[in-house]
Amino acid sequence: MHKSPVDISILRKLKGYLRTYPPQFWLLFWGMLVSTTGMSMIWPFLVLYISEELTLPLSTITSLISINAVMSLSSSLIAGTITDKMGRKWAMVVSLVVNGITFLLMIPANTYGQYAVLMALRGAFRPLYRVGSDAMIADLVSADQRADAYALTRLSKNVGVAMGPALGGVIVSTSYGITFSIAAGATIFFSILIALFAYETLPDAAREVQEKLTANLKAYGEIFKDRVFSSFVAGFTLRQISGSILWVLLGAYAKENYGVAENLYGLIPTTNALMVVLLQLFVTRKTSRYSPLIVMSLGTFLYGVGVGSIALGTGFWGFLTSMVIVTLGELMVIPTASTYTANRAPENMRGRYMSMLALTWGAGSMIGPLMGGFLNDNISPASIWYGGGAAGIIGSLIFLVLVIKTGSEKQSSTTSR
Repeated sequence: MHKSPVDISILRKLKGYLRTYPPQFWLLFWGMLVSTTGMSMIWPFLVLYISEELTLPLSTITSLISINAVMSLSSSLIAGTITDKMGRKWAMVVSLVVNGITFLLMIPANTYGQYAVLMALRGAFRPLYRVGSDAMIADLVSADQRADAYALTRLSKNVGVAMGPALGGVIVSTSYGITFSIAAGATIFFSILIALFAYETLPDAAREVQEKLTANLKAYGEIFKDRVFSSFVAGFTLRQISGSILWVLLGAYAKENYGVAENLYGLIPTTNALMVVLLQLFVTRKTSRYSPLIVMSLGTFLYGVGVGSIALGTGFWGFLTSMVIVTLGELMVIPTASTYTANRAPENMRGRYMSMLALTWGAGSMIGPLMGGFLNDNISPASIWYGGGAAGIIGSLIFLVLVIKTGSEKQSSTTSR
């Protein structure tokens, strides 16, 4: 039996693609798949699980997510300094181990205080992995290949997200304890892979600069002087507020108001992940032809519209449609943000620039759930989504202003010559 020319062509392209990036990049790729599958089995259902365990108001339960986010926000700046001065590898290992342990300790937890401590620990250590891995990829991959590299790691993550919620929705119906254990095991397994097989990628330029910690932290002041990037961070924070409201509250909202059970709801985040797996590389290659800020503006607008449209949904299919709209925006926004940040950062400050991007996740995750819980408890459940949608649309307007501003600056520069 002979292989067709098409089969041979696909195999050659696959082999060439695997050789494009170094082996350590693929270690991160496959490790991300394993750990994300485990973590996403529990994360979409966490608010629902804790609310059933503690029987407290939704605004109180969402404050736990905000505690996680406050700690994440605080540690993001330190994470950048650590990864720029002490290296990427062990920061990532420590982050993964601590997060795995917190999942295990959630099994016997039964009070608000216990959950608060665990969420605080998870938030404090999580940025070390995100900042370290983003910086490591920037170290490993040349600038012209970074857009595809970040898209690939996002693809890996979303293969895990595609499998995790669907599996988790079935397993949590039987035992949350088993689900927490699987999440912890997958995360710790990834940490072992990095500890044993990864090498440190910290550039010599960063090693050679021996600053005191206080002086190192003051370097963030130089980042804030970059007004375009600071505005970029503000716009991306609003996008994250919109996104955190969606991911934290939709599961509980769908079950409590429309009776959508966990095993059915699990298909909604799975749809998001499958779209990313199937479309991310295609979308990234198309959007990389355009200004990153234009792509960010359009993608964030779709995010806002999708989140806002949840208020109009009355069941599974309506919520699924909203998720499809959100995902179209997400496909445009997430890899573009990482690539834009990596390319803008000086070599010796990549960790700190990436920590500013990670800071947006902490800030958005701190504000979003609190805002959603407040709107739910004091106005109406549907108002959660109007607030989240508005945050996304305002974020898209900030990016649009940056498009106009940077365009006029370039035109002025050209005219002066």
